[in-house]
Amino acid sequence: MASKALIFAVGYFFYLFAYAAVSANGGGGIQTLAEEANSTASIFTPMEMPTFNGAVSDCTFPNSEPIKFDGNPKVKPNLVLNLKHRSAGKQINPSDSVAVSTAKDLSRIHTLQSRILNKKVNNKPPADHRNPAPTAAAPENSTSGDFSGQLMATLESGVSLGSGEYFMDVFIGTPPKHFSLILDTGSDLNWIQCLPCHDCFEQNGPHYNPEKSNSYKNITCSDPRCHLVSPPSPPAFPCKTLDQTCPYYYWYGDSSNTTGDFALETFTVNLTNPSNGKPEFKKVENVMFGCGHWNRGLFHGASGLLGLGRGPLSFSSQLQSLYGHSFSYCLVDRNSNSSVTSKLIFGEDEKLLKHPFLNFTTLIVGKEENAPVDTFYYVQIKSILVGGEAMNIPEETWVLSPEGSGGTIVDSGTTLSYFAEPAYKIIKEGFLRKVKGYPIVEDFPVLEPCYNVSGVVGELELPSFGIVFGDGAVWNFPVENYFIKLEPDDVVCLAMLGTPRSGLSIIGNYQQQNFHIMYDTKRSRLGFAPTKCADM
Repeated sequence: MASKALIFAVGYFFYLFAYAAVSANGGGGIQTLAEEANSTASIFTPMEMPTFNGAVSDCTFPNSEPIKFDGNPKVKPNLVLNLKHRSAGKQINPSDSVAVSTAKDLSRIHTLQSRILNKKVNNKPPADHRNPAPTAAAPENSTSGDFSGQLMATLESGVSLGSGEYFMDVFIGTPPKHFSLILDTGSDLNWIQCLPCHDCFEQNGPHYNPEKSNSYKNITCSDPRCHLVSPPSPPAFPCKTLDQTCPYYYWYGDSSNTTGDFALETFTVNLTNPSNGKPEFKKVENVMFGCGHWNRGLFHGASGLLGLGRGPLSFSSQLQSLYGHSFSYCLVDRNSNSSVTSKLIFGEDEKLLKHPFLNFTTLIVGKEENAPVDTFYYVQIKSILVGGEAMNIPEETWVLSPEGSGGTIVDSGTTLSYFAEPAYKIIKEGFLRKVKGYPIVEDFPVLEPCYNVSGVVGELELPSFGIVFGDGAVWNFPVENYFIKLEPDDVVCLAMLGTPRSGLSIIGNYQQQNFHIMYDTKRSRLGFAPTKCADM
């Protein structure tokens, strides 16, 4: 079996992860492993991203039309983006892929849990600034006819820190230049590394230079939008005068952070006309973003981050005046050809809303200021079904406490699914009882149970798996979404792991593949429908 040493190393890190969580103060809190390390310390070596396909030089788009924040269109078109997984175009051994993904996941869980329990789900404005969310531009001319504008971009690679599994290609500034940004449903602020870069991580291509863009505009300290971001803490660059550029600081839970100038810029996006398949370009003006001059963390290869969280600063929130209060994505399965792309859609998708098997569950809404639900997409699990049987999991396992411990989020940036103990142990035991006819592989690290399926012809006969939510909605998954097949080893493993008691549970992107997932913040609901995403 390939790269056993790598997989065992990840298993050892998983042990450290669990130990750190159990040792935390307050019963159920997770301490950051790098708590006593310096701000640049890291456990993992970053993965090198593939070079993106696209020019980083000046680009001109003769068919581009500006979009401004000057009103709401009568008809809100939707935007469809092409997404690529981080491993697209790479020949990666499945065992190595599992090891690397698990390492990234555990690091990400540390980050998310640290932010929650330390009540630093940051960049939350005071209550009077939160609603309504600041909006991005409305188009100068509304779309006519049957053409529904569709935003297309490319998602390339994840990062070892686990800030995102998918990348979006965008063009920023005037003239526009091409950058790849991490797509993250677990954070809000959009930011990019900027010149002068005083402390920056390695990225593919040159840094963004605000002095070379005719559309870059600083947000001043007197601007009400300055209240939407947190100042550096301790305030190394506080607002001393009203005409000073608004400083920001965004923290990701451990050594990862970004500090710089809060500003406005034009983002150019690639739209696809569904009637003829030809690309068209649109400009979205006055997008709030961070121009980062001090950036730390394992974002290597990326130029920055595009936030899709629930907060007002996220890219999805800023586009609400254009495309409404919903966005969705459809992730192709990992075995798809690298030329097949996943889709990200801003705005309601009519085909999805008419899907006969579309189901909704409620997104949990926060009741207090700076609650973690203001950024993350929490759902309420009631029970887990294995082979049609409801597992006997204590109800309190799924409860999100006022302190922020527990609860379940749906996340695009985490690969596998993670369930807090004792849920994971009970789920695992349920599969062990119900799987028949396949020998158990005892020595495979990290994932368990694993089964030897060599010689099996046709579909594997494995127990069904489903999640029952508190409002009665049920999410049933195909077997390829919760068992991972590792070839050429002829081994299948349960694609789930555990987090400590009172820890965060996560429905990861592996379990979401070939489902069209809809985030509707206006109605506070999550939609999901089985879909062959490669055909979208």
